Amino acid sequence: MKSLKLCDTTLRDGEQAAGVSFTRAEKLEIAKLLSECGVEQAEVGIPAMGTREQEDIAAIAGLNLPMKLMTWNRSLPGDIDKARATGVNWSHVSIPVSEIQLQGKLGLSADEGLNKLLGAAEYALSLGMTVSVGMEDSSRADMGFLVRLVNSLHREGIRRFRYADTVSAHHPGQIAGRVSTLLGEVPGDVELEVHCHNDFGLAVANTLSGIAAGAAWASTTVAGIGERTGNAAMEEVVMAWHHLYGGDSSVRFDLLKGLADKVIAASGRSVGDAKPIVGQLAFTHESGIHVDGLMKERATYQTFDPSEVGRSHRFVLGKHSGTGGVAHVLEQLGLAITPDTAGRLLVRVREYAESHKGTVPEYMLVQWLMEEQQRAQNVV
Repeated sequence: MKSLKLCDTTLRDGEQAAGVSFTRAEKLEIAKLLSECGVEQAEVGIPAMGTREQEDIAAIAGLNLPMKLMTWNRSLPGDIDKARATGVNWSHVSIPVSEIQLQGKLGLSADEGLNKLLGAAEYALSLGMTVSVGMEDSSRADMGFLVRLVNSLHREGIRRFRYADTVSAHHPGQIAGRVSTLLGEVPGDVELEVHCHNDFGLAVANTLSGIAAGAAWASTTVAGIGERTGNAAMEEVVMAWHHLYGGDSSVRFDLLKGLADKVIAASGRSVGDAKPIVGQLAFTHESGIHVDGLMKERATYQTFDPSEVGRSHRFVLGKHSGTGGVAHVLEQLGLAITPDTAGRLLVRVREYAESHKGTVPEYMLVQWLMEEQQRAQNVV
C-alpha cells in the first residue's frame, strides 16, 4: 500500500473552530511539533485576515522548518499579494465549485468561477509561487465541471488539487467513487488532496476511503478540531492507514500524544476522554473479561500496542471489574493478596462504583485492604 502524505491544517481550519484562538507562541510551538512529528506540509493561516495573522505566518516561516508551509487564499490577486509578503511560497488558492455555493456565495456561473480561479492562480504563478488549488464543496459539484477545472489548471502547470467535502455530503463509498472517477479523467501526475469535515462522524472514514481510491494527500487537523464538528483527526487517519490499510507515512507515532496535548490545551476545548489514540481513556480498561484477557495475552484486546504512540494500557476498578483486576492493581503497588481477599474487595469496589458512578481510587482500595487485614487479625 502506498505512503500517505499529510497536509495538516490545524493552524488554519483548526483555529476556525468556534472559540479557538492560538497565540503566536502557541502557533510557533505547534508548527515545530508538527514538523518534528514528520508532517510533510502545514497550512498555517489566512493572510487576508489582517496584519496580525500575516505577522504570525511570517514568524512561522522564520523558523525555517523542513516542513513545507502553505497559506489559504481566496481567488483574489489581493489575497495572493498578502500571502507572498509572508514569505510562505506555497499559495493555496480556493473557490467554491458547486453551483449552490458559486451562485449563493459569489453570484457566479461555473464559467465565471473557473475564469476567476484561473486568473488568481496565474497571478500567483507569475510571482513565482507554488500553487495548490482548492475546490470548495467538491462533493456537491458537477463531476464534469471538476474534470474541466483540473484539466484547465493542469495546463497552467498546477499539479496539486484539494477535493473538499465541505459540508460532509459524502459517505465513504461515495467519496471513493468520486475520487476514482475524477482521477481517471485527469493527467496521471495530478496529486489530489482530500479534505473532509465531520458532521456525520465520517471525516476519518471518508479521508481513508479517498486515499485508498487514489488521492495522494490527506488534509487533517490534530485531534480533529475544526469548524462545526471538526475535521479528520490526523492521529486517527495515520494510525488507521498504517494498521487497517497496511500503508505507511512519515509520521512519528510516538510523538502524536504530545502534539495532541499541546493543541488541545492551546485550543481551550475538550475533545473527550474517550477520543481515539490521544484521549485519556483510549487505552483504559475496567471490564473484568478484558483485563483478564490482556493480562494473559495483550493481543486479545488490542489491534496495536499502545507503546507505538508512547502510551500503555491502564487498568481501573469499577462496577465491571473482576478479582483479577483487583489483584493486578494491588500487585502494581507491591501488595499481594489471596483470592478470598480479592473477592471481598471486589464487593466493595462494585458497591462504590455503583453509588459514586465512577472508578475506585487506588488509595481507597489500599485502605480497604488494610481494613480487611485488620479484620482478619482481630478474628484470629
